[in-house]
Amino acid sequence: MVQKLLVLQSLWAMERRHTDGFERSLEENVEMIVNEQFDGVSEEWTDRQLVRRLSPLVKAAGLVAEGQCFPKTIDDLKPVLENAVECGVHHLNIQPDIRPRRLQECIPLLEGWRRLAEQVDFPVYFETHRNRMTADLYFVLDLLDCLPDLRLVGDLSHFLVGREFPFPVPAEETGYIHRIIENCWAFHGRVASREQVQIEISYPHHRMWLDLFLEWWEFGFRSWRSKAPADGTLAFVCELGPKPYAITAADGNDSTDRWAEALLMRKLVQERWEAIADPV
Repeated sequence: MVQKLLVLQSLWAMERRHTDGFERSLEENVEMIVNEQFDGVSEEWTDRQLVRRLSPLVKAAGLVAEGQCFPKTIDDLKPVLENAVECGVHHLNIQPDIRPRRLQECIPLLEGWRRLAEQVDFPVYFETHRNRMTADLYFVLDLLDCLPDLRLVGDLSHFLVGREFPFPVPAEETGYIHRIIENCWAFHGRVASREQVQIEISYPHHRMWLDLFLEWWEFGFRSWRSKAPADGTLAFVCELGPKPYAITAADGNDSTDRWAEALLMRKLVQERWEAIADPV
């Protein structure tokens, strides 16, 4: 039995949003992902018709899927779980679409979602993300004090830009990020600077931020390997989003080729995984 890293590609990140108005079909995007030998896809899992259209494409190619959802109430999760049971997912990713000011408002919701998750045979995680319950680094740390076993999907870009960490990142802030990472059971791949949530990873002057995220992800890989089962699979989603996440040039279009950067990110992440892949 061997632990494996699965690198998925976000279908949201496949959107062009180009000024020429052209968008590829779902089938064309999946074909691109298959041809480049990704291990799976990430997509919103709330629209049953979309899920039923996507799932056969994923299964025929031998891929896995991360399902995403954005519940506001406990009951909002029920139809998403039904979709996931019917069509299958590697894991379900919850972005809690509420913004409580107090921890006491969060705990009943998180506990309710986790009770529902106990009824299915796939993992259900909670993503760290801006404009969600998990937007603020300190708030999420307090949540983990209340629920130490809360399993997260780490999109660390939101914490870096949200707290506007200086570079190099001070030891105290690094410790906070490590505390988050220790609860991560999957990752979303995006590189931020202290001012922008998604920067071009192919630009040489952004290398310091890219290296920082690679270090954090490697820490996450090591942490996950120490707690996951011997045959476990860790999902890493390349999620270089379209504008306004992507920085645009004067013509209103991406300043880089996001697809090429997704392939670069996958290569760099796989290299980090392989460097630590000797048996624990």
